[in-house]
Amino acid sequence: MTDRAARRFLAGTGDERHAVSREVACDRCAARVLVAKFSPQHTSVQWSPASVRACAEFTARSAAGELTALIAACASLRASIDRAVAEGRLDVTPP
Repeated sequence: MTDRAARRFLAGTGDERHAVSREVACDRCAARVLVAKFSPQHTSVQWSPASVRACAEFTARSAAGELTALIAACASLRASIDRAVAEGRLDVTPP
């Protein structure tokens, strides 16, 4: 976290709209999304149309009749994000 971001957060003015997102690729299907990790529980994931099409889990669930807009998450991507944090490739940075 930058000094400026840390000061904003400590002053209670943290704003996740200014978060730095990092690209994370799914270990299962290589779908690439932008991720900002604010705490162990709070993760922001930005999917692109291409990443939704590349996602193996979304593709399988869509083929089974589910609407991708109603699928809350991809378990494989969640595991990939957790691994990126554990390996130090994705920092947990409060807004």
